[in-house]
Amino acid sequence: MTENSRQHPRSFTDFGLDASLLKAIVETGYTEPTPIQAEALPVALAGRDIMGAAQTGTGKTAAFTLPVLQRLLPLANQSTSPARHPVRALILTPTRELADQVASNACNYAKHTNLRVAVVYGGVDINPQRDALRRGCEILIATPGRLLDHMEQRNVNLSQVAVFILDEADRMLDMGFQPDLERIVSALPAQRQGLLFSATFSKDIRQLARRLLNEPVEIEVAQRNAAADTVSQIAYHLKRPEDKRAAVAHLIRERNLDQVLVFTNTRIGTARLARELSRQGLQAESIHGDKSQSERMKALDAFKRGELRALVATDVAGRGLDVEGISCVINYDLPFNAEDYVHRIGRTGRAGATGDALSLYLSEEANLLDAIERLIQQTIPRSRLPVSAPRRSRGARAEAPVDDFFFRPYVPAESASSASQPAKEKSPAQSPRKKVGVLLGD
Repeated sequence: MTENSRQHPRSFTDFGLDASLLKAIVETGYTEPTPIQAEALPVALAGRDIMGAAQTGTGKTAAFTLPVLQRLLPLANQSTSPARHPVRALILTPTRELADQVASNACNYAKHTNLRVAVVYGGVDINPQRDALRRGCEILIATPGRLLDHMEQRNVNLSQVAVFILDEADRMLDMGFQPDLERIVSALPAQRQGLLFSATFSKDIRQLARRLLNEPVEIEVAQRNAAADTVSQIAYHLKRPEDKRAAVAHLIRERNLDQVLVFTNTRIGTARLARELSRQGLQAESIHGDKSQSERMKALDAFKRGELRALVATDVAGRGLDVEGISCVINYDLPFNAEDYVHRIGRTGRAGATGDALSLYLSEEANLLDAIERLIQQTIPRSRLPVSAPRRSRGARAEAPVDDFFFRPYVPAESASSASQPAKEKSPAQSPRKKVGVLLGD
């Protein structure tokens, strides 16, 4: 069954939401529901199961968080007894970053209620999470592995869960979480409402939905595997792998970019590129799977505050990273999985804003670009960049040639001579940082 409403509600007041939730929505800055919210909210509020697909950045977190809060409001109470605050809604996400984002949204929407929200994920000390669970919470957001840890330690009881939500279900399967999902689902009551959200409706996702959901309403508000039409795409052909670092620095400076998310395919490459950009005077940090959760959150927070001009990441940030103000996504490496391209570029051009997606590729990587175009059913414009890394003979000095400004240590405009300053270089004073904040609607 496919849900296709011709006329969407124009206001959140049309859904019959409680005044406390409407007040929180207004405070987040929302003025009208997005298509996925307009489609999913009435169905979820009616208690039906949902199998939903939407492009990233379309507001799907609010589409499942608000109905959960509305349903649980009659059970809200001010009691200090943990027994009065059992877990009634479980939201599973594939990554720590996404769990943190969903928890942030849920807390913001629930702030004028007495409902409690908790989040648990790996990579951090389990003891504070244990204490939070033992104090009680109605809404629990979790990654599968850490939730199983708490279940084994008897820190959490899922026997009263009335709503079960899988966010980014396709990513869950890609990351091999299906056995964990089966163990978690076996601990849930048979009678429950189920909401499954996925960027794609693959055969595996449909099979999973058949096992977890009861006659779900299928909601698909965007073309499958489509790139957001608010994102301008272009691909730059380069001759040699070493040209890519010069190209990234050139694009950031040439376009005067402030909030840039750069994707690479390897953890080593991520750290190396971040160091090179920092050496060039472009404040950059990296996040990848080898870093601890505290290190990743520290880098992400610095990026949100506008202290970094570039954040270099592996696909750990391809989904779940929801930062308002990302002006551009650069694919330093094209992803091996074409679907990851859609998720990467979805980090910009969010909530109706515009953004740029710039990709770098070598001749031997053209097949990856072709696969992406077949998936999104679009032709990505090609271009070239007037940059190249210096060629160094054996035994030559490591420093770049004097006339290669991409590989010289960057000198701010106010301290550099006009003869050595690139024609289009702008000083920090000419390109003030924009404030970056969490977009609460994904």
